[in-house]
Amino acid sequence: MAKKFQQNRPNRRRNKNKVRTKKKDPIFVEGKRPRPMYVDYKDVELLKKLTNRQGKIISRRKSGCTAASQHAVAMAIKRARFMALMSYVGD
Repeated sequence: MAKKFQQNRPNRRRNKNKVRTKKKDPIFVEGKRPRPMYVDYKDVELLKKLTNRQGKIISRRKSGCTAASQHAVAMAIKRARFMALMSYVGD
């Protein structure tokens, strides 16, 4: 009975040949990392790209930021929210 069940199932295998490209860090300026790492909280257009529709900060995995730049982005978003340049919740 188990063999009959296995024969009726479609063959579902994942494609293992996917190549993952490394996402480019959106914080780099002219291809160089600014030192010290600082993201301007007044640059609302950049910060809006790094938040989702609900107003939450996008994770490092999705944004492609390094750990240092993600920390700077989070601080800049929090400062912009406090200064009322960005909203705490989405539209």
